[in-house]
This record gives sequence, C-alpha cells and structure tokens, in this order.
Amino acid sequence: MQKKIGTVNTLLDALPFIKEFNKEIVVIKYGGSAQTSPKLKEKFAEDILLMYLVGIKPVVIHGGGHKITDMLSALNIPTEFIEGQRVTTKEVMRIVEMILSGEINKDIVSLLNSHGAKAIGISGKDAHFITAKPKDFSKWGLTGNITDVKAKVIENLIHEKFIPVIAPIAADDEELGHPGYNINADLCASYVAKAIGANKIIFLTDTAGVLDNDKKLLETLTKDEVEALKADGTIHGGMVPKVDACLEAIEGGVQKAHIIDGRIEHSLLLELFTSEGVGTQIIR
Repeated sequence: MQKKIGTVNTLLDALPFIKEFNKEIVVIKYGGSAQTSPKLKEKFAEDILLMYLVGIKPVVIHGGGHKITDMLSALNIPTEFIEGQRVTTKEVMRIVEMILSGEINKDIVSLLNSHGAKAIGISGKDAHFITAKPKDFSKWGLTGNITDVKAKVIENLIHEKFIPVIAPIAADDEELGHPGYNINADLCASYVAKAIGANKIIFLTDTAGVLDNDKKLLETLTKDEVEALKADGTIHGGMVPKVDACLEAIEGGVQKAHIIDGRIEHSLLLELFTSEGVGTQIIR
C-alpha cells in the first residue's frame, strides 16, 4: 500500500507541471546515446507518448552523424570535418539524405507509432518548409545556414494531432533540382522552435549538462553567464554549438532551453515534470 501511495504522490508532484505545459509546444533535439541505445530508444518513445497524452505538443528534430560516418566509411567515400562540421560534397550529401531521411527518420517514426503515438516524418525539403544557403561553399560545400522556416507546415501537422519528426535537411528555393543542404541538427532545432513559438527546447546529449571547471553541473544560466563561460574556456568543444543553439532559441522567443543527459532513462520526464530537473536550463 505504501508503494501505491508513493506512486500517487509522484503523480501529484507532476500535476502543476502538466498543467503549466498543457497545449504548449516542446521541441526536442534527439541525439547521442538516447538515439542509439535500444533500451534508451524505448524510454524516449514512452516519454514522448506520455507528453503527447497529457496535452503537450512535442516536435522532434534528430541528428545522425555517427551513422552517416559509418556508411561513408563502408562505401569508401572520404569525409572531412572543419571546425567540427562535416564538409558536404554532392556525393556525401546523397548519403546524408539517405541516412537521415531514409533510415533514421523512418525508424524514429516507426518507434513512436508502435508505442501508440501519431508521428509523421519529414525533412526540410518537404514543402520546402526549411530553406538555406551555403555556410561557405568553398569550405564546407553543401553544409547550409537556414534562411527561412515555414512555420505553417509544422503548425498544420500539430493541428492534425501529429508528432512531427524532422530530418535536418534544407531545400534551396532558387536553384531547380538542387540536392539540398546538410544542416546542423542543434541549430535546425532552434530555428524550428523559434518559428513555431515553442515554449521550450530540450537537447538530449551524452553529458550531464553544462559543467563548471570542477565538473559540477550548472543548473541555471543566463545569456551573459553563458558568454562569460565561453570566453574563459569553461564552455568549450562540442558544448559551444549546443549553448549557441540554446541562445539562438531563447533570443527568438522560446522561454527556456535545456541541455540534459539523454543517457538517463526518462530524462525528458524528469526535466519537465520535477522541480529538480536533470540538466542545465538557459533562461532569458
């Protein structure tokens, strides 16, 4: 009986947060171990379904860099990174789209639907709802910077009770037959969150969040604090594009951005429905 009462208390603790986020859009950047571990994939699907059932409107943007690299290696296609971003030749772009749109996107959609959700997979090339221009063609090739997100496409899917699952590939509106652009998934998530008026954006990563120099978790940060931590080198390496994507989102109107540990089972629910949370939140 005591265990049952504990379960009820847990539900009651979550109730204020369920009320707060009901009917709100939450964008989730899905990557890292949460996207590759079979057990964590199941927990992720359960989290998304529960969010959906309590009235939250989840939108998922996913990456897939490791699988792209594995496929390029298997096909003996050389791949190169400059400043942490993949150089995307036309040959590489074909593989990027095949893996992101053709494999990973459909796997995520199938996983969510098998758990009882109503998910639909798209890329930015569908209805040209994400358009881009080259970041620096001479340097990165078909790696792009987003120029526009047509929010209405996603808003229509949400209105029809779908969970959009988005592959970070963009179209070029000007060039007929253009192969498209490979977009950084973190920034793609931020641009989508801004465009559709999301309440929150959550980045699932393989770290506890933003850490200080003593490896302690920094639970809440402002823009000024983030910039100071970047300047003194506390935030460095792969965390820099993550926090930049967070700042991009909150400066565009998103209320809060979160970087959480996707290696923890049900980390999404812990971040959304508990007072303590499990990662770093970046606020305006």
